[in-house]
Amino acid sequence: MIKIVTIVGARPQFIKAAPVSKAIASQQGLREVLIHTGQHFDQNMSEVFFDQMDIPRPRHFLNIHSLSHGAMTGRMLEEAESIMIKEKPDLVMVYGDTNSTLAGALAAAKLNVPVAHVEAGLRSHNMEMPEEINRILTDRVSRILFCPTKAAVNNLTREGFAEFPCKIHLTGDVMYDASLLFADKARKPAKVRLPAHFVLATIHREANTKNPDNLANIIRGINQVAEKRAVVFPIHPRTYKVIHGNDLPPLSKKIKLIEPVGYLEMLHLLQNSQLVMTDSGGVQKEAYFFKKPCITLREETEWTELVDAGYNKLCGTTPDLMTDAARDFFAEAPVFQQGLYGNGNASAKIAKALSDS
Repeated sequence: MIKIVTIVGARPQFIKAAPVSKAIASQQGLREVLIHTGQHFDQNMSEVFFDQMDIPRPRHFLNIHSLSHGAMTGRMLEEAESIMIKEKPDLVMVYGDTNSTLAGALAAAKLNVPVAHVEAGLRSHNMEMPEEINRILTDRVSRILFCPTKAAVNNLTREGFAEFPCKIHLTGDVMYDASLLFADKARKPAKVRLPAHFVLATIHREANTKNPDNLANIIRGINQVAEKRAVVFPIHPRTYKVIHGNDLPPLSKKIKLIEPVGYLEMLHLLQNSQLVMTDSGGVQKEAYFFKKPCITLREETEWTELVDAGYNKLCGTTPDLMTDAARDFFAEAPVFQQGLYGNGNASAKIAKALSDS
């Protein structure tokens, strides 16, 4: 029996873990133990995902959050190491690019426990992003790298991973698995009256929320788009605090602010929107899964294939670029072709690879 300790702690990781944990449970010879770092601790940002998605309940909850990057990562590393010494796993699995990801990977590597990284090989080539640092370092200490796209594999090849003691697997994207698994269970957010036609907006990335100029420009851009189409904005707690704690432009009355939503409610919003505006990597992909054009509120993206195909436009924080992109998408929506992220069997491939490791 192969014992796997899985580290999760942030919203995207709960979504990715759901289909993979299901596949692990059905794969003979695998046993999984979850550690929840607590990086996302709000009910709507964390607990609701376990309730909705039938993710195994974490055996260990670290309750580490609301700290600087260094302090958070250091405390997570210390606590995760202590748990791993007690659990004695055969392998540690981490997801994505958060502080939880890096802390779990480093703790395991220093104990000489093999690390498996789901969503390996992604690169934005922006070293000012904490996520870029996390994913590069995590890849480097991982022995099993599960890549969602051929571009991710190519990134690792260019960086010399063929010479490292690791195995690289092209699996497809586990978030696509999740979208297929839960699409029919999508549900309207409770007590929310949605416009008949709307744009879905999300903002959470620190490069935007910690930079008042960036956030002010994003608000201006969304306000301009809202003049043409109603905007529904499930607002991240950090974003809400920044908007209401600084001298920023007011949000248009045509923007409907709602509390953060669970995964099933987010699927409903995606399914029923006309356009997505986001700085989230995961939401960019989810827009594609449901054939919605996307305006990315960043200067770069890890998901370059979406831009190349015309489904996604990088607008940074320039209001006029946002309104021009929205106008173009409203005038002529892209014709979506599926297949960029596999066939929906990435989780099964990962479980099989883990069983063979």
